Amino acid sequence: MKSAVEKKSFAAGFEKSPSEPVGRQIRELRRSRGLTLTELANAIGRSVGHLSELERGVSPITLDTLDKIARRLDVSISWFFSAPSPEDSPEADFVVRRGNRREINLSQSGVREELLSPHLTGGLEMVLTTFAPGAGTGEEGRERKGEEGGIVMSGQLELRIDGQTILLEAGDSFQLPGKGRHWCHNPGTVDAIIAWSFSNANY
Repeated sequence: MKSAVEKKSFAAGFEKSPSEPVGRQIRELRRSRGLTLTELANAIGRSVGHLSELERGVSPITLDTLDKIARRLDVSISWFFSAPSPEDSPEADFVVRRGNRREINLSQSGVREELLSPHLTGGLEMVLTTFAPGAGTGEEGRERKGEEGGIVMSGQLELRIDGQTILLEAGDSFQLPGKGRHWCHNPGTVDAIIAWSFSNANY
């Protein structure tokens, strides 16, 4: 298992454009780890054919599947945020301008992730998630690795946790415990936009 410093150093060795598909990043990271398609597919409980389609951008990638892949490749989901344009201004350590956000390209599954935090080295990460109508985290949901919470900025969010299904409207906020699994789904006809906060940089 790599240390946090080693992980950051390893990740820094990859130059990613803001539009680079996640599938391509997965393939390059898998190969750098010396893993075959078969080995990674077995580790995440998917078929080789399905994993190949994910890497080639043929099939959509859900957040849950990306989380499993990230864990096996020894990085966090946030590693897949594509690097923004270089920013040399003094405010760059504290401020992220709207046009300079890092993104995770999950457009095929109807999900868009934007990093609101100026860096990934602190104990707090903020992410803006946009779920297209009908989109969500997938059937398996998402396993938490630390406390997290958020606020629905617009649209509706269906949140399922501990046997409860809760419908949240714009302006509603929530906080989730550090362990467990939850599901998110947009039941509405317009985009659902949620601002998340993750403790201990565990996204």
